[in-house]
Amino acid sequence: MKTLFPKSLLYLPLYVTVWALGPQSSAQTPPVLNIQLYAGLSITGAVGAVYQIQYVTDLAQTNTPTAWRCLEFLQLPASPWLWTDKSAPATGRRFYRAVAFAAPTNMVFIPPGTFRMGSPLNEVGRELEEGPQTAVIISRGFWMGKYEVTQGEYQAVMGSNPSFFNGVRQDWPADDVDTDFGVDLARPVETVSWFDATNYCAALTQRERAAGRIAPNSVYRLPTEAEWEYACRAWTSDRRFSYGDDPGYTNLTNYAWVGENSDRTTHPVGQKLPNPWGLYDMYGNVEEWCQDWYGFYPGGIAVDPQGSDAGYSRRVIRSCYWDEYDGESCRSANRVSSRPDTSAYDFGFRVVLAPGQP
Repeated sequence: MKTLFPKSLLYLPLYVTVWALGPQSSAQTPPVLNIQLYAGLSITGAVGAVYQIQYVTDLAQTNTPTAWRCLEFLQLPASPWLWTDKSAPATGRRFYRAVAFAAPTNMVFIPPGTFRMGSPLNEVGRELEEGPQTAVIISRGFWMGKYEVTQGEYQAVMGSNPSFFNGVRQDWPADDVDTDFGVDLARPVETVSWFDATNYCAALTQRERAAGRIAPNSVYRLPTEAEWEYACRAWTSDRRFSYGDDPGYTNLTNYAWVGENSDRTTHPVGQKLPNPWGLYDMYGNVEEWCQDWYGFYPGGIAVDPQGSDAGYSRRVIRSCYWDEYDGESCRSANRVSSRPDTSAYDFGFRVVLAPGQP
């Protein structure tokens, strides 16, 4: 067997779980066996490090790097750790390996978990569109941009910079005087539509796959609305902001560029305090496109929700922006929408890196 498998590659036996229905009389049906078959992988490594769980279906492909598919990212909770694959029926075979993954330095790993999406009926500043409050399960971890995509990053991938806050602009703010915003490519890119944002994600994915830095089935994309709010809250579903309720909005400017402190312009990313998961500018600077079509939440319990499928013509936008004077609009639950072909001085985005997708 050792001659067939590299040290990091394992194909483990299937596990069988037996469930009995309890004591039975002689006239009752015999106990029922509920057999669940899962393949598994025993992982020994650095606790807290993030690994890619990869697989191939053909043993002959194990020496072909592009044949491996990333099933999920796993932050190792203990070592050794027995991981099981519940993503596919046990009718076929998969050969697995765990590979340490060094994500780009500007990304943060967001672990799987649960949270309450939307706002309770008694939240101060609540809007009707923030309900019904829904218990959401994020089943797989993902990487999220520590910062909003910058002008420099966008220009490096797309070859252009559509941002308004770049160089000399006329009649801003409508006073017939040219304003020189300077050239600082560390500012977030803005004046981008949803189509611009998703095109950037597709181009970045193609570049990183070609360079061998991500698996052939991993993608950069916009976050779903559920992923965005989950990451924004960072285990704080019971608060209006990730740092607290802040009833007078006295602490908001420590975390966000908004109307009170922005001087009516964007600012380089990462200058304000981060949320508990190390994400910057989740409030303020620019609003952020999400993947989803806009619609009401489903209520109840939802696993990895993908947004409305009711045929709405608008995409979700989250966060508040540099000229926002209404603190209520910066709450973690606040949401707005726009047509996907719309671009504006306040529309930007951040990306996630997710596994196991086309």
